[in-house]
Amino acid sequence: MANYLTHWVQGFSDKNFGFINNRTVCYPCGNYILFLDIQTKKTTALQCQTGRVGAFAANGNSQVLAFSDRKLNPIIYIYNFPELSKLTELKGNAQLDYTLLAFSFTGPYLASYSSIPEFVLSVWNWQENILLCSESQPGITATSLSFNPMNWQQLCFVNESFVTIWHIERNNDEHHLKQNPVKLPDGQGSMSPHKDLFFPVSHSEDPYHGPDLPDSAIAGLVGDEAETFMPRNDIKPSVHPTAHCWTATSEIYMGCEEGHVLAIDAETSSVSVLQQKPLPEYMRKISDVVSYVRREVQKKKGGKPKDLQKTVLFAMAFCNEGLYAAGSEGILFFYHIKDLQYEMKICADVLQPISSLIFSPDYTVLLLVTDQGTVYTYKPAHSGEAVKLLDACSSCFLAADFLTPGNKYCVSVTISGEVQVWFLEDGTCLSKLNLDIEATAMACCPSSNSVAVGTKRGQICFLDITEVEAPRVVHRIFLSKFPVLSLHYDQSGQFLIARATEGHIFILDARPSKLFQVLGYVVLPDEVLDLSVVSNFKTDLVEVVILLNVVEAQRARLEIFCLSSALITDNDKYVNEQGMLNASAIKKEQYDLDYPLSSAVRLKDNIVYGYCTCAPFICKYHLSEENMLEDPSVFVSEKRTPSNQFGSGFLCLSPNSRWLASAAKDGVLFIYHTSTMDILAQKHCHSYQGGGIRSMVFSLDGKFILVNGKNDGALVCLKWKKIKEIEVKEAAFHWQSLLAILNKSTSNENVVLKSMAEWQFDPESTSESLPEEKFKEAPLKSSKVEVTEDDGNITSLCSASTSDMTWIGQKIKKVIREETQRFANQKIELQMGIKKLRKTIQEMMHENELVPDIEKLEQQEFNLDIEEQERAQAKAEQEVARVRKEIEMENLANRYLQDVIKQECWDAMCVKGRAVKCFHIACEVKNYPLKERSGEELETLEKVLRLKKIETADLKVQKKSLEIESETVLSKEEGEKAEEVMPDDSASYCLIGSLSSQYGGDTSVLYHQWDLHTREQKVNQIVLLKDIIYKVKTAFNKEFDKVARQKEQEIARVKERNLRIREILAQLDLQVEVWEPALTDDEIPERALTVQDSEIKVEKYLTQQEREKAEMLAKVEMERRLAAMDNERLRALNDMMGGVLEVKKEDILKMDIPPPPFVSKPEHVWNDEEKKLFKEHEKKVKELNEEKEKYRRTLENELKKLEASIQETTQNFDETVCKLSDRKLKLEMVIYQEELKIVNLVYALLLNEELDTREAGLNNFLIKKEKEKVKTARTIQTTKNKIEAYIDTYENAVAEKKNLECGFTKEFADIPANLLDELFQLYKDRPKTPMTEMNRDTANPYGVCSGSAEDYKDALTLLMKAMDELDSPEHMPNGLDPSIWERFCLARRNKMESEEMVKWKALTLAEMQAFLQRRMHDNEKIKSEIEDIFEELTWLQEEKMKLQLNLIVQFLLKQGQVELESTEIPDYTDAILINKSVIEELNCSIMAQGEKKIASMVECKDFSKGIFQLEWEHKKMRMQIEDLEQKARDIVTLPISKERQLFLTVLNYDSHVAHRISVMEQTLGIMDKLHKKNVKNRQKRIKELEKCISLKERANYELSLELKEMLVSVSERRHIFEAADTQHVSEKIAKQRYREILKQKHLRGLVKEQEEQFEILQAEVERLRARTFPIL
Repeated sequence: MANYLTHWVQGFSDKNFGFINNRTVCYPCGNYILFLDIQTKKTTALQCQTGRVGAFAANGNSQVLAFSDRKLNPIIYIYNFPELSKLTELKGNAQLDYTLLAFSFTGPYLASYSSIPEFVLSVWNWQENILLCSESQPGITATSLSFNPMNWQQLCFVNESFVTIWHIERNNDEHHLKQNPVKLPDGQGSMSPHKDLFFPVSHSEDPYHGPDLPDSAIAGLVGDEAETFMPRNDIKPSVHPTAHCWTATSEIYMGCEEGHVLAIDAETSSVSVLQQKPLPEYMRKISDVVSYVRREVQKKKGGKPKDLQKTVLFAMAFCNEGLYAAGSEGILFFYHIKDLQYEMKICADVLQPISSLIFSPDYTVLLLVTDQGTVYTYKPAHSGEAVKLLDACSSCFLAADFLTPGNKYCVSVTISGEVQVWFLEDGTCLSKLNLDIEATAMACCPSSNSVAVGTKRGQICFLDITEVEAPRVVHRIFLSKFPVLSLHYDQSGQFLIARATEGHIFILDARPSKLFQVLGYVVLPDEVLDLSVVSNFKTDLVEVVILLNVVEAQRARLEIFCLSSALITDNDKYVNEQGMLNASAIKKEQYDLDYPLSSAVRLKDNIVYGYCTCAPFICKYHLSEENMLEDPSVFVSEKRTPSNQFGSGFLCLSPNSRWLASAAKDGVLFIYHTSTMDILAQKHCHSYQGGGIRSMVFSLDGKFILVNGKNDGALVCLKWKKIKEIEVKEAAFHWQSLLAILNKSTSNENVVLKSMAEWQFDPESTSESLPEEKFKEAPLKSSKVEVTEDDGNITSLCSASTSDMTWIGQKIKKVIREETQRFANQKIELQMGIKKLRKTIQEMMHENELVPDIEKLEQQEFNLDIEEQERAQAKAEQEVARVRKEIEMENLANRYLQDVIKQECWDAMCVKGRAVKCFHIACEVKNYPLKERSGEELETLEKVLRLKKIETADLKVQKKSLEIESETVLSKEEGEKAEEVMPDDSASYCLIGSLSSQYGGDTSVLYHQWDLHTREQKVNQIVLLKDIIYKVKTAFNKEFDKVARQKEQEIARVKERNLRIREILAQLDLQVEVWEPALTDDEIPERALTVQDSEIKVEKYLTQQEREKAEMLAKVEMERRLAAMDNERLRALNDMMGGVLEVKKEDILKMDIPPPPFVSKPEHVWNDEEKKLFKEHEKKVKELNEEKEKYRRTLENELKKLEASIQETTQNFDETVCKLSDRKLKLEMVIYQEELKIVNLVYALLLNEELDTREAGLNNFLIKKEKEKVKTARTIQTTKNKIEAYIDTYENAVAEKKNLECGFTKEFADIPANLLDELFQLYKDRPKTPMTEMNRDTANPYGVCSGSAEDYKDALTLLMKAMDELDSPEHMPNGLDPSIWERFCLARRNKMESEEMVKWKALTLAEMQAFLQRRMHDNEKIKSEIEDIFEELTWLQEEKMKLQLNLIVQFLLKQGQVELESTEIPDYTDAILINKSVIEELNCSIMAQGEKKIASMVECKDFSKGIFQLEWEHKKMRMQIEDLEQKARDIVTLPISKERQLFLTVLNYDSHVAHRISVMEQTLGIMDKLHKKNVKNRQKRIKELEKCISLKERANYELSLELKEMLVSVSERRHIFEAADTQHVSEKIAKQRYREILKQKHLRGLVKEQEEQFEILQAEVERLRARTFPIL
């Protein structure tokens, strides 16, 4: 099988860079690790064979790199450089992925961190492939990880919100990770004091609120969460680390998002916030100028201006001079840090956000990596500008293609619109052009050096690549508003086929000489999945094969149409006015295939290969009528080739149609032979994690393939590694024949392409700068035209500017303009006719308004366009329906809310809440709304009552038994307690603590307040208290209901009286308002649930049926009234007698006697009879008036009585309501008293639960600490055993080393003494310790690193290499046999290996002992913590007992004034509550005991007098004894000297003293004479010395003169000596003397060493003798 070789790889998928040596950087890219030489800028690649590269790390000191793959159960690979050979594979327990890798600065150590689900931090020895230690941190993601360069046993672990320092502790071959979290400052940069969340500092106690407990106990947490729980209000967000680096003093500098710079001590984990020093005046001016310049540059680029005052650092690098840092501003800063202040200096500005800073191993080059894929190098020693090293793009590659002729250059484009030109031989980037627009497709023209780039906005940009170093945009076409999905050239380079969304296929002239003219377009009804082009040079036709997605059927459909050269020469014949190609001109063919496909390609012999989507197959079809199914439109596949790929894929055909490439989401590329479908090659160049392969293309000569991934950012160039020669010849022949066809057109078109001017992008143009939203707004400024064809419906926009329009829009605008010109006259005539018709209709409507109503026409009769009216009405009805639906939904939501509230607050209440108000005063009383008690509550209450009865009966039995057995005070107290528990009406309300028994509550069932010790009793008491409250409220509600019913009765009575009052007022004809009481909504709350018609202020909406029904009812009512008015009998009765048959007494005031008819005549004309009649009339009138007045007074009195009665009854009711209000006020007090009891009990239960929670948490913590203690103790014991065993090993190594030194003389005893001494001296010689290049480099800030036992092998290897020089024969002494020299060299090497072994074992032993000390310290700490836990548990038990005994008791005290002797209120915190009878009994017993005490005191007084006398006598005798004893002691201790002996023995002591005085006077005289003689001798000696001094001075003067003469002669001799050049003689003499001195020194040292060895041997002999013969 032939296969491909990775020729080169380009791309930038990750910002993870690293130096692999001083001149090479490496970084991951897709499935590859790229190595870039910073001097030659050449790139080499290392492929990860298992897929995409995951985590990555490089070590420039060791020249190794590590990376992980992205498969299940990933593996870490270690490679060396430059050999790129795999050193080892590290297989851990990670299941999905590794996120971080980090090498130690020195030593073979690698740290890794895995992702979900393990989140495990592991430390490896990669040389020996050993996992040293690991630690899990569930759910914690890491952003960076690094070793301390000065100490590999410290590891910095950084998260987005916290930092942890991990210490790697070593115990010989065991390693342990110890976590040390760092407390970061808050967002303002201030450090809050450390607070222990689980163990409070102090236990302050409140007699009511109880002890202070941690928040975790209050929250009810018991497990591990309790140790770290913190309330949300107490949590202060800390700073967010962004970058960090280690210093040479094992400190960590860290940058934060908030702009702070922190300094962290790795040993103590303390944090300090660094402050910037105030800048001098001139520096501030410079900073302001730089800030201004940057803001202006950013404004020109369209970015948001940023300030440099508070820099957010994203990268850091430390060196000897200080700290280099950079951030989002794109500026490289240098920080000079001193103490806790720093000075900042700007070193370079790259105008791009910098994400990484990496120093080379020799610290001469600083690498700057930006977010946009550009990499710069900066040399701190030169302090110059940053030099661009790599100009990659951070965006992923979109497509790549070969530039004609296809064997030298290739072109790629990224999604962001960046075009690159590559040299095909080595992958060098020759040039780069940024289009600043999102690209969607790209293709290279075979007939010219032009490149077409499609964009998301529907544009195609054409680039001139005739000069590969300077590509330029020469033309741009705005096809449509649809994004361009793909671009395809035919092999002859005549046509460019552009595929857009919505099924649009555009055909363009590919030649620059035709200015890339758009020839036409086709619209397909279904979604286009793939498009391929087949050129037939014989027929001069180009076939376009389009794969469609048929949604309704699970099949694929092929649309094939042909393009001929006539389409270019005579374009108008083949397209219509809108630019759409005629179906007959392009010869459309349609084929349905039996499988759904994602990609299809066609060969020239009607063979089609398709990539199946439903199964991993490549289907082969032959488009002929023979291969049809029963349905004649469906083709069946001839052959299905199984594919080893998964996921959706696509096919690509080579230019000679001999090879078929298959690519899919798995990233594996397969090459098949089109005739046999045999696999020629396969290459895993991309991965599934990176989205697989986006696109691939063959070169024209078939030697190269360009493959780019979807999301991995890698562009891979493949080259045949081995292939059959015939295949190569066929590809080369096809390439040569194609070039022969294209050469002439290519040269001509390139000349035209060069002559084209560069396209100038207009920032004001819609097509370049306006977003898609502006295109959507364009219809507001243009007319909308719809053009309907057979194949589609296109709606386009026309604007005033042609350059801002799409090509389709221009076509439609042209059609509109032509139609407008063609029908201009008809348009004018229509407009005039419409105006005339409008005027006529308006006149007719005016006349219609003037005619009678019966002759008027409806408004709709004048409507000429009924369809438009109906359309407007339908639209209005739709809007009304929409609004009605919204209102209905809103009403439905409100009704649902109403139902919920009604159910909760009204229906659920067995007693509805209501109020009673007074008639005349502002007093209102409300009842207690009560819910029906559930069955569970009643069951609980019944259970508690039964339990209380049982306890009461039990107490009675105990009382009787105790009274029979004993009459002690204790039995009396318990009996009294039992009596108090029993129902007793005379129980004191003071002790009960409430007055609920007076208001319907039964307090006899309650527990005594000081008997509530257990939790069950408190819970039962709460249930009983709630029952009492319920009963009290129920009792009040009954009284309330009585008053409410009373008010209703009073209102009914008032209404009855008001009827009579209204009658009286009507009879008296008085216009007085009658007071009519009524119940309010608060008194009848159910009225609020019903809506009255009077409350609706808007007109009710009636449907058509409701309106018809209302009209019919109104008509019936009108007819009934008319019928009632036509009753003749009622009409006559009203006319004659006012509608009544008899006159009532109440109508007397309405009666009136009519005057006689003759009253109208003059009085003198009256006759007698008339006068008599008139007198009778006057008498009747007078009697009637008197009757009226009497009746009026009767009515007025009745009215007053009625009003007084109403006033009296209502005022009496008001008094009743006021009494009820007072009672409710007292009832509220009673309820509050019971609720206060409940609150106190609930708080006591809550406090008890908190104490239980705290106790459980402490027990859990204790168990954890005990486990840690057991584990630590086991570790300590194991370590002690290991140390004891290792000490023996170490002593044996030391003894072996000494034996080698002692055995040297014996081994070389046959050598002469002089040679033996010389050999022994060489035996002691040691080579100078070879220093690595890193340590010799002064620029490296981490030059001297702390060593460890692991450095033994490296040190021994370096030492053995250095010994090779000493073992060379040139150092062999003269006269020594070479065989003896070889034996000597071997012995010396053995001796050196023994010494190194002893050193290594000493270091290991020291580490083990240090590990033991740390574990012992941890053990002591755990012991201390366990003791603290036990102390707190004891304290908790005491507090719980105290809370059970120290009860809160509620008393009712009388209100009044209490007089105190002092103004201070006594402190009752330590008081106790006891019964009054106990105090009285105690007082009686105290008085009896007092009388007894007085009697005994009198008796004692008499007896004590005799005692005092005896004591005085006894004291006197004791003092006499002491005097006598003192005198005896003085006599015994008196010293007897010689003088005292003489004084006591000599009889004449005074004469003896006089004799001694005379002898002493004689002796003094003799001594005086001798002193005078000595003085004379000394004076003589002084004179002689003065003479000698004068002689010496004279001699010294003479010698000084001689010295001057000698100095002159010496200087003359020196000049002569220098002139004679005898320096080498003196040097030789000096060297000879130096050798003699060294030899003497060496011999002395040798003698000393032999003496030491002899002493050591003697000690060893004694030790061995003692071990062998312990008895001796």
